[in-house]
Parts: sequence; structure tokens; C-alpha cells
Amino acid sequence: MCAYIGDEAMKRWFVLLLLAVLVWPVYADEADEEAEDTVGDVLTVLTYDSFVLDDDVRALFEEQTGITLRIVRLSDAGAMVNQAILTRDNPLGDVLYGVDNTFLSRALNADLFAPYEAAGLDAIPEEFRLDDGEFRVTPVTFGDVCLNYDVAYFEENELPVPETLADLTDEAYRGLLVALNPATSSPGLAFLMATIAEFGEDDDYTYLDFWADLAANDALIVPGWSAAYFGEFTATSDEGEYPLVVSYASSPPAEVLFNDLEIEDAPTASIIADGMCFRQVEFAAILANSPRYEAASAFIDFLIDLPFQGSLPFSNFVFPVNIEAELPELFTEMVTLPENPATLPFDEIDANRERWIQEWTETVLR
Repeated sequence: MCAYIGDEAMKRWFVLLLLAVLVWPVYADEADEEAEDTVGDVLTVLTYDSFVLDDDVRALFEEQTGITLRIVRLSDAGAMVNQAILTRDNPLGDVLYGVDNTFLSRALNADLFAPYEAAGLDAIPEEFRLDDGEFRVTPVTFGDVCLNYDVAYFEENELPVPETLADLTDEAYRGLLVALNPATSSPGLAFLMATIAEFGEDDDYTYLDFWADLAANDALIVPGWSAAYFGEFTATSDEGEYPLVVSYASSPPAEVLFNDLEIEDAPTASIIADGMCFRQVEFAAILANSPRYEAASAFIDFLIDLPFQGSLPFSNFVFPVNIEAELPELFTEMVTLPENPATLPFDEIDANRERWIQEWTETVLR
């Protein structure tokens, strides 16, 4: 039977939305706390808990503009959007960083953002611009949500790596997967949409049938990516018990770059077979009621300029959207983008997301 870590497992989305402001924590590092005491223009950026801003890149922006950045982290991206909506009239910050294509229409429908046409958009392919020329959001990164696996676990247990989503419901993979709640996690919602793209809603075996079988196969569901990847995944946590995790195709290089043992081969790998991944695009935007529109505009411009874009592979392990940004050699050697990542039309996501999440909740967390 599926296990779930999270107090609000059986609540509807609007209850999750209400509790977001009261329950989900806010994080700011020491540099951001010091920014509160800075004399001058301070720009507050709301983002998700795993976002990293390179120190040198941050210093460059602050030196060029005279604007001091304060980074506030609000749990996973889905929870972040929910909280920003609830505080729209009295925003917690000036810029929202990290809303993705799965949650984007929820934010747009709430009139959460002030339009701004960023300088440098010509270097960003049209495929990443999902706002129909209204410029309420600016694309910043892209990547693919895929399953990652613990290489050593599968080798030591002589277990073949799953090749399809359907494989995950096989007895051989019982109790091996930790997935994410799509109500609060953007990669969790992206993975849900990968299953919708794969199984559909109208065939004899639907995406809900798949999730019911996955739950019966003892998958663990947690609220967000950090809890799954750093808390439950065997390859990254001494206390982890799950060798399969919903993460990103670009996650493995991080295990080499930040490993104290100076290893050459990543202990994790991504499963990028057709139907196993979902293409995710992240955006940044100016919050509608921010009093710092000009400073926020300068930061949006900076986010798609080369210094920030070039830092993304090794700071956040995602791909830059700026076609002129260069990728580090280690990153290109260790990351293979899926040839056919799943996608869903923006309008279809907008029309069905809340129903999909509700149906998933009733199927998996009942």
C-alpha cells in the first residue's frame, strides 16, 4: 500500500493553499538576513527551497546595479506559487523565481504578475515562451523530470533498470520508488503529467489505473523534491530506503561535483527512455503589487543574461534557455537529454490541472 509523508494528505487543493501561508517554512541564508539591514534598494526574490544563486553571479548583479538581493525560499515550487497567490495583495517579495509550465496557468489566472518585456528575449527560443506575447513571465531554465536510480543498488541486486513507466508496477520494484505530491511539488506534477501523456484518460488502462497500481506496489509519496532526493533516496542519504526517485535528467553531475571522494563516475543515473520524462520550463516574474518594479525589471534582465545563464548548470543543474550560454564540459558529458520527452499543451494543462490533482489525490492518498 502506498505510504505518504505529509500531514495534509487527504485535503483538497484549496485547503493545501490555505495552509501554505501558515505551515510551510520560509528560509533565508545569512547573506539574505544581512540584506534586511542594508541601506539602499533591497530586492526580495521568492523562490523554492533548492534554488542556489552563485555567489560571484550575485555579487556581479549587486555591483552593476547597486541593488542588494534578498533570497527567500518557500518550500517546493508548487507550494511557493500557492503561498504567493494567498499573499498577492501584500506580497512577501518583489520577484517570483521558479514557477514552471505545470503550475504557470494557476499563477497567471490569479493575476499574480506585472508584465515586463525583458531585454535579451531574442536569445530565447520561442518554444520556451508560453505567455502569448503578454510578457507576464520570462523563461529562465529548462530541464527534464525523469526517474533517477541508485546505480550500485541495481548492480548489487542484479535488478534490471525499469525501461517503461509500466515496469514500475511490477513486483520486482515493490517499495523501491519515492515520488512527489503533485499538489505541492512542480517536479511531482511534471511526473504526474508524464503519466497522463503516457497512459491517457480514455483507454482501457488510464493514468489513474497506473497510479493505483503504483500505490499498491508500495511507492512512497513525499511533499517535495528535497525531502525525496536528500531524505529518502539511497544514493544520497544514509537513511534513505528507496533506490528510485523522481528527479531530473541533469541531477547526476551534482553527485560528482559535490562528492567529497572526488569520484569520476556518478553514483546515480537517469532513465530517459521514451515516455519516462517530462519537459519542464521555469520562469521568473515581477509580483504585481511589488513597489520595486524598476529594480525587479533589472533582475529579470540579468536572469536571462549570460553570467546568470552560464552559472545554471553547476549551481542548479538545469539547462539555460539562452542559446548563447555555454555548457560546462562535465555537464555535457554526464547529461543526456531525452530524445522524446513528454509534453502536454499549455491549454490542456490549464483546463485540467486541478481535476488531475484531485483525481490523483483520491486515487493515491485515499
